[in-house]
Amino acid sequence: QVQLVESGGGTVQAGGSLKLSCATTGFIFSSCAMGWYRQAPGKEREFVSNVTTDGTRNYADSVKGRFTISQDNPKNSVHLQMNNLKTEDTAVYYCSADCREVARAGRPYLYWGQGTQVTVSS
Repeated sequence: QVQLVESGGGTVQAGGSLKLSCATTGFIFSSCAMGWYRQAPGKEREFVSNVTTDGTRNYADSVKGRFTISQDNPKNSVHLQMNNLKTEDTAVYYCSADCREVARAGRPYLYWGQGTQVTVSS
């Protein structure tokens, strides 16, 4: 079964740092684009960062220069290092896997973790 499990969330003061981790099982990790999304209260889920199958890293403008996404392929995990956190970063952060490149026709290819809460206090 495909599983994505986030960890590392918590409460930190503005200007501080947190590192999120996503452990995965049940799919071909190297064939999927891995990413992070977040959802703040009253807002839509928004893109934060991802890394594509060719290794390209992308970031939302709001986090560029502060967040860094990385993969640990032998461990089938993905991480998000968050520095210089702002109160606006407060949200539930979700790990995602987009496996459309290898998905069978008619089968699901987008997977989500359960989310981990990040709270940045002032």
